[in-house]
Amino acid sequence: MNSLRKYSKNTLANAQTLRANATPHENILWHHIKNKQLMGYKFRRQQPIGQYIADFYCSEAKLIIELDGSQHSTTEAIEYDVKRDTYFQTNGYTVIRVWNNELLGNLAGVLELISNALENPTPKAKPSTLPQGEGEMKGHRAL
Repeated sequence: MNSLRKYSKNTLANAQTLRANATPHENILWHHIKNKQLMGYKFRRQQPIGQYIADFYCSEAKLIIELDGSQHSTTEAIEYDVKRDTYFQTNGYTVIRVWNNELLGNLAGVLELISNALENPTPKAKPSTLPQGEGEMKGHRAL
């Protein structure tokens, strides 16, 4: 078994709790990517990977999608997100970060960003190609 697939019982329990208590934004994205709706790729919600839990994960493309709300704009949250993204990227995953209001204001653009990452997976952060705007928090950008 891959070491990244090993996770504690606590991490698994946390993932199950997160799945059962999805945010409205997570539900919107899930509605569009579940059941291989996006280019035939299978996604999982709240997938443990090592010591972390990815919001959405496609194992075939090694793609992780993170939805970020305003709680991700604090200095501590930014540092934690950088640490998580670095861990994922170091282990060959591509990470996309999308602000919740980007999802609400430009769902088609978010789905296009994800589709592009599925077509061209690379183990590095994907800068958002979405228009910058009020979703941008100072010191933190969507990836």
